Order: sequence, then structure tokens, then C-alpha cells
Amino acid sequence: MTQGRHPPVAATRAGAPDRRPRPGREATASGRIGEIMSMKDKAENTAQKLTGKAKEAWGKSTDDEDLEARGQGDQAAADVKQAGEHAKDAAKDVFDK
Repeated sequence: MTQGRHPPVAATRAGAPDRRPRPGREATASGRIGEIMSMKDKAENTAQKLTGKAKEAWGKSTDDEDLEARGQGDQAAADVKQAGEHAKDAAKDVFDK
């Protein structure tokens, strides 16, 4: 067996399913796979908000009201998504207790 690799499935108990996580679905330190997605969603929301701020600033500097409005819209959409993430986190806290 080479180092750094999981043993082949045949090396597990005969007939027992392979319980290793699939690639990309590794459990976090607390054992929650959903936390990975939550962190990814929060990062995407932050990126969308920053993009919106940049569009708004560029629109203001070039007197482009349409671009400024789209930037404000991107920021509002990111804020709504972020509020949803906070509600999801609060619900997890309530049900995990």
C-alpha cells in the first residue's frame, strides 16, 4: 500500500460499506458537512456585495446612474442572502441544542 492513500475498499470488512467521505465532502472539525457550504455561501455573498460597491462607486464617478443602480441592487441582493444565512445559522443553533 502506498503512503497517503486510503486502503482499497476490499481491505475493509467483507460486505461492510465503505464509510469514507467522498472527495469534496469531507467533514469539518465539528463533523458538519453543511458548514463548508455555509462558509462558501457567505464568501460568495461578500464577493457580490463588494462587486456591488465597486459598480456603485464606478457609476458615481462616471455619472452612470444605471450602473450605480445595478451596484446598489447587487448590494441589496447580497444583504438579503446574508440575512438568509444568518437565519439558517440561528435555526441550526436552536435545533442542535
